[in-house]
Amino acid sequence: MPEHYFEGTPTSDDRRHDITTHIWGQDVTFTTSTGVFSQDGLDKATAVLLRNSTPPTSGTVLDLGCGWGPIACSLARSATVVWAVDPNERALDLTRVNAERLGVSVHAALPDDVPADVTFNQIWSNPPIRIGKQALHDLLLRWLPRLAPSGTARLVVGKNFGADSLQRWLVEQGWPTARVDSEKGFRILDVRRP
Repeated sequence: MPEHYFEGTPTSDDRRHDITTHIWGQDVTFTTSTGVFSQDGLDKATAVLLRNSTPPTSGTVLDLGCGWGPIACSLARSATVVWAVDPNERALDLTRVNAERLGVSVHAALPDDVPADVTFNQIWSNPPIRIGKQALHDLLLRWLPRLAPSGTARLVVGKNFGADSLQRWLVEQGWPTARVDSEKGFRILDVRRP
């Protein structure tokens, strides 16, 4: 049975390699590996999210489903405090390695290791759609309530992966959600704290 990037402890060999990508006006080199999401480079959805977004200049930010850390490490260059959450321990280790390499501070943690009193001014995510609809809904309903007053979440979801239905569902759950951009079949959704 194939291994999924959202498993806690990958069993595949940890074969690390470097990739270079262009984020917010800079070429940045990251280390990635087998057993994590988008091991061969920056995926299209995350690239769309970063290309069509402006980094925050302050506050506490969460990268939900951080993978090897391209969003978290990029945000940490301008935000005050960045948390990176993923159930995959190898992904968290890579995020730590990449943050150290780039000279930024990122709190990479398993979901249950984020202190309950921490709230976020922003949540950024290329959410793990492949975990299934109900699991995705549970994930979002776990983290969105941790937005600070006037906090926002910035999600990128493929149209063919249900971006429009996810937007409708979020609104039905009481989370005002607007499509703020669209590129190459991906929607960027802005979710506001009610």
